[in-house]
Amino acid sequence: MGIELTIVFYVLLFVLAFLFASVGHGGASGYLALMAIFSFSPGVMKPTALFLNLFVSFIAFIQFYHRGHFKWKVFLPLALTSVPLAYVGGMISVDPVVYKRILGFFLLIPVARFLFLPNPKVEDVRGNSILISLLLGSSIGFLSGLIGIGGGIILSPILLLLRWTDQKQTAAISALFIFMNSVSGLFGQISKGIRFTPDMVSYTAVAFIGGLIGAYLGAKKFNQDILKVLLALVLLIASYKLIWTS
Repeated sequence: MGIELTIVFYVLLFVLAFLFASVGHGGASGYLALMAIFSFSPGVMKPTALFLNLFVSFIAFIQFYHRGHFKWKVFLPLALTSVPLAYVGGMISVDPVVYKRILGFFLLIPVARFLFLPNPKVEDVRGNSILISLLLGSSIGFLSGLIGIGGGIILSPILLLLRWTDQKQTAAISALFIFMNSVSGLFGQISKGIRFTPDMVSYTAVAFIGGLIGAYLGAKKFNQDILKVLLALVLLIASYKLIWTS
């Protein structure tokens, strides 16, 4: 990339980390979309997105956890099956064109969640099912490792639809879920001998700062409805590019 495109990439990376962390996500889907737009190869995209996810999702988790939004009884059965299956998914290679189209399809899930899915009130939240949690965890974990995401974009709308958590609780649980799956998926890819690029240090620094600010403001001050519309528009554009121009 030339210097102008490099600057644009870093600015967009900061903005994406900020926006995703503000709603409790690590942002891998956004980072993957951004790298696809800038013509990164899938071999670089997957480990880079998961690595960035580690930092941003953990920051988001800490911010939401300290404000009392985390529910261990919902998180634990999901993580029990998702973490090992994320490792398995991370070991599998996918054809680059097929990979981008799969990613484009999955980007439509958070678009639907951000634009159309109502947020349940605290009084509407009900108990979770252990069996369903185990099944969901295994399915989402495998897809997370395969695509190179933490799985939060798939888990969040399901938690809200099932009314197991409210908006803030969903953000807190998704953040740690993303972190754990990202670690597992990354180890799965490392076992195949992938390499990290020198640029990843600077990518991480930019995403860390954006995520730190976004997580703090999202957990405490921001109107998340506005942020979700912005994220949905970004992901919709990226989804179109990945599905129709790959």
